[in-house]
Amino acid sequence: MKNLIVLFAILLSISSCAQQKGDKPKSAFPVKEKIEKSESEWKSQLTEMEYYVLREKGTERAFTSELLNVKDEGTFVCAACALPLFSSETKFKSGTGWPSFYEPINAVNVAEEEDRAYGMVRTEVLCARCDGHLGHVFPDGPKPTGLRYCINGAALKFEKK
Repeated sequence: MKNLIVLFAILLSISSCAQQKGDKPKSAFPVKEKIEKSESEWKSQLTEMEYYVLREKGTERAFTSELLNVKDEGTFVCAACALPLFSSETKFKSGTGWPSFYEPINAVNVAEEEDRAYGMVRTEVLCARCDGHLGHVFPDGPKPTGLRYCINGAALKFEKK
């Protein structure tokens, strides 16, 4: 029993150190109020495009999102569950045709998974509360993070400040 307590203390310390260094928590961290619905519930709640992107891991055509050119101050939330995901302060013009951000509002609000679709390896970004597909993250963004969260506008709603 004593060994188990020592092991737990060591694991807790390692986890705490990783978070203090700024390492992003993995998607295994629990998100408050996890939302799970049947596919028919999602279909009744979302538009056809939102459902295609968020639930079927689709992608909207480049340069078609109304959110691409939003310059107002505010918050971009998940279109399915309204979890705050990105701030307008971290939005930048990437030229890719999709809304792009260099970091999420809170690292625990987004989850990441390896995506091997289409013969390539990418990092998929998901809403941590409802598991909705948001887009992908790439290591070619601006400072300070060097990341580019390339997000489907159909996966987001904008709440103006």
